Amino acid sequence: MHCGRVIWSGGSRLGRSSLLVEMSMILSASVIRVRDGLPLSASTDYEQGTGVQECRKYFKMLSKKLAQLPDRCTLKTGHYNINFISSLGVSYMMLCTENYPNVLAFSFLDELQKEFITTYNMMKTNTAVRPYCFIEFDNFIQRTKQRYNNPRSLSTKINLSDMQMEIKLRPPYQISMCELGSANGVTSAFSVDYKGAGKISSAHQRLEPATLSAIVAFILSLLCGALNLIRGFHAIESLLQCYLLVYYTGWRNVKSFLTFGLICLCNMYLYELRNLWQLFFHVTVGAFVTLQIWLRQAQGKAPDYDV
Repeated sequence: MHCGRVIWSGGSRLGRSSLLVEMSMILSASVIRVRDGLPLSASTDYEQGTGVQECRKYFKMLSKKLAQLPDRCTLKTGHYNINFISSLGVSYMMLCTENYPNVLAFSFLDELQKEFITTYNMMKTNTAVRPYCFIEFDNFIQRTKQRYNNPRSLSTKINLSDMQMEIKLRPPYQISMCELGSANGVTSAFSVDYKGAGKISSAHQRLEPATLSAIVAFILSLLCGALNLIRGFHAIESLLQCYLLVYYTGWRNVKSFLTFGLICLCNMYLYELRNLWQLFFHVTVGAFVTLQIWLRQAQGKAPDYDV
């Protein structure tokens, strides 16, 4: 099914859709968090044509798969294109007519990205819990959209040569409808072989973002491993804890508790070679790292936000 296929019948909505298809313009844009598809901000969609509304479901489907996709992509949906770029855990997505120039589309997204990164720090975007909690960014999206929909005011303000060269050297990945899956929610798994992005498979489970305490635990575990290097085997447990803290594996929690038990046994064996403070330090660090492994679980299914 193609978005925006309109037959003129005199109705105001169908007439507006036909006019949009003929014009070259940006219709809407959104800012979305990559890891879970949380919408952070979006433009006000004044265009309510049949084709535009139909394309909104593709926004929602793409937002759930951003973590599995390359950082620059295009989805062609009949008379409309959806383009997006991703950087630092945030994706910038836009809907435009099929005849809108690619270089202008990605230049528009690049402007949104630079302004958003300048305005909001990563801590705010990573800890946001409510959809559209940066809705005030809509003002910048609207102003930028108006400029890019008016070539006369745009031509003297931006230099497109760098973007043209970048797109030529690294063109956006073309997402097919087969990869995206059907619109009724039955989706296929991505396995993308993309230049610069590597091979990405949905079978690779991701962990939740590391907290400050998890980073401290990782550093302390490395320190224990370095102190235990002279004893060989005893250093392996600390390195194994570091691995379990960073990567997802099967039976991860069980492995972490077994590793902590091994740390306790080794310190009991070294009781006569270490003082009580050394023993207390190693066992406490082992317990702290085990707790952080248990707290940092795999990401669940992305919530169904109304993007």
